[in-house]
Amino acid sequence: MTCVGHGVCRHNGPGGWSQALTVLGARDVGLEWDAWACKTRAAAGQLTIQTDVAAYPLWPFLGRITGLIASPPCQAWSMAGKRLGLLDQPLVHQAVADLARGFDTRAKLLAACQDPRSLLAAEPMRYLHAFHQHGQPEWVAMEEVPDVLPLWRQYAAILRTWGYSVWTGILNAADYGVPQTRRRAILLASRTHTAEPPPPTHAKLAEPDSLFGPGRARWISMAEALGWGATDRPVPTVCAGGGPGGGPEPFPSGSRKTLSDARDRGTWKPPPPANSAKSEAHCPVEKTDRLPHPAAGTAPAWRWSLRSNSQANATTRTLDQPAGTLFFGHRVNECVWQAEPVTPAAPDTAPTPDPIRITAAEAGILQTFPADYPWQGNKGQIFSQVGNAVPPRLAAHLLAPHLGKTLTPDDFTLAA
Repeated sequence: MTCVGHGVCRHNGPGGWSQALTVLGARDVGLEWDAWACKTRAAAGQLTIQTDVAAYPLWPFLGRITGLIASPPCQAWSMAGKRLGLLDQPLVHQAVADLARGFDTRAKLLAACQDPRSLLAAEPMRYLHAFHQHGQPEWVAMEEVPDVLPLWRQYAAILRTWGYSVWTGILNAADYGVPQTRRRAILLASRTHTAEPPPPTHAKLAEPDSLFGPGRARWISMAEALGWGATDRPVPTVCAGGGPGGGPEPFPSGSRKTLSDARDRGTWKPPPPANSAKSEAHCPVEKTDRLPHPAAGTAPAWRWSLRSNSQANATTRTLDQPAGTLFFGHRVNECVWQAEPVTPAAPDTAPTPDPIRITAAEAGILQTFPADYPWQGNKGQIFSQVGNAVPPRLAAHLLAPHLGKTLTPDDFTLAA
């Protein structure tokens, strides 16, 4: 949960909503359970209370907030998990209905849930019901995976009886300048103006200007966001440290370094010219001849893509496209950059490069966090935070109308 200078957000994670509020000139107080997400928020200058939102008292906020932002944990509902939340859905709907009438049946319903995290999706109603008695909040914004949309519609029906204008639907983050086709169920509600989705700023294909206004720009690609050409190779950084669960990962020098030790942590940089004496930017870079960068004027031999995991149906996108939805579970090392020959047969002198694991800083940029965002924890903890976060650029578009703000293209710089 987060309180926005007089506003509130629940299960805030590492600060996606809060980073958006910072861009919009607002402040918030976050309620978050995960210790490392709290450390990340603190390092980013975001006020946070480490607590269980299901147990936190409501009286400190009564009469003191203007907005409620809710992003309940998605693991119970996500395609990346066991999706036990779908089995628990009737229980969650019952909890929402009961809480809206002032009846707290959470303990009984929780005991019947297949996944205890499922019922957290009903938790915003506990806050909303208490705040409603005091004529607040002025506005509400909620986000979750697409399968939660029926639950958001239930919230919408209740909020309309309380005098809110409400919109619910599925939005694609790529339509708002996020270099990732992340689809999310959104609820927007307001007491003061008509709730509606923000107008998209981007489209899969660029649109020309018309009599009705400027056309939308083309979706932002990974290459553009990361500051690379579409055929540049990933620089295999070793700044992240940690194995799939955050354990040790050897460095070429035998030393180890964590992401929190440096400001510029594996951000994308074009490879230096062949005659340059500087071979690394801000982090120690693994020396490799697996894929020499093509000399100027020569055709590239390889096309690079990002593969989301090792499963047969994994999403794979080339660098000139947005990424698929980024999520990281226990096998964070499965998200890799991989190469394929541009021509049907690669030359014998250029064997196919090995896959290169994505870094947390790269993943954070693809979520539209600043390149120097101060992620805290080992690699497993950081990747988990990145995957669970709301893209700040999408969040800013959702929140700007409620705060009377207008976003400009310069409000977000995707690459250093």
